Amino acid sequence: MDSNWSRREIYKILEVTRGKKSLASIIFNTILLTTISLNTFAIILHSVKSLRHDFDTFFSDFEYFSVVFFTIEYFVRLWVCVENEKYQHPVWGRFRYIFSAGALIDLLAIMPFYLSNFTSDTGLIRILRLFRIFRLFKFSRYVHALKVIEGVFKEKREELILSFVFFLFTLLISSSTMYYIENSAQPKVFSSIPATLWWGVTTITSVGYGDTYPITPLGKLLGGFVAVAGVAMFALPTGIFVSGFNEHIKTYKNEDKNIKFCPHCGEKLS
Repeated sequence: MDSNWSRREIYKILEVTRGKKSLASIIFNTILLTTISLNTFAIILHSVKSLRHDFDTFFSDFEYFSVVFFTIEYFVRLWVCVENEKYQHPVWGRFRYIFSAGALIDLLAIMPFYLSNFTSDTGLIRILRLFRIFRLFKFSRYVHALKVIEGVFKEKREELILSFVFFLFTLLISSSTMYYIENSAQPKVFSSIPATLWWGVTTITSVGYGDTYPITPLGKLLGGFVAVAGVAMFALPTGIFVSGFNEHIKTYKNEDKNIKFCPHCGEKLS
C-alpha cells in the first residue's frame, strides 16, 4: 500500500472539515472528544480529597491511558501534517506545524506527564499537573466559535493592541497621580506607584474590592473620574471586537454558500 495514500487517508480522518465525513473520521473524533471530556472531569474530581483517596488507582490508570492516547495522536498528526498545503515540506513543514497553535496545545496536553517523571519536587509536580487542564483546549478544533474568535483577533489585532496601550497609559497616569495625592494621607495603603497600580486596575475594571480606596477629596474626585473612564475604555475594544465578529460571520456565510463539496468523499470542489 502506498504510504502517501495511507498518510492522506489518515489526514482526512484526523482533520475536521466542513464536508461529508467518513465513518472512520466520525468514530475517531467521537472517541477523542469523549476522552477530552472525561479528562476534564477527572482533573476536576481528582481535586476532591475523598475521591482522590478512594479512586487513586483509577485516576492513575486513566492518566496513563490518556497520555498514551494523546501522545500517539500528537505524533500521527505530526506525520500527516504535510498533507496540509501550509506544511507540505517534509522537514520545514513539520517544523512550522510544531509551533502552530493546535500542535502546541497537543504538546502541552502531554508534556506535564513526562516532565513530572524527571523531578521529585512536590510543588513543581503540582504545577505541572495544573497544566493538564490544557487538554480542554483540544476542543478548539471542534468548536467553530473559537475559530471565529481567533480570526477576529487576527483581523483586528492592531485596533485591539491600540486599545490595550491606551488602557496601560490610563492605568499608569491615574495610578501615579493617585499615589502623589494619597501617599501623605495613607502611606501604608498607597506606599508606592507599583502598589497603587492595584487600585488602578480594580477601579478601571470596576471590580472595586474595597481593600484600597482614596480618602482625600481630591483622591475621591480622581477615583470617580477613573471609574467612569474605565467603563468607556472597555466599550472601545468591545465595539471593535463586535464589529470584527459581525464581519467575520458575514464573510464565513458568503464563503459557505459558494463552497461545494463532493457528496461521496467530502472533498472541497474547485
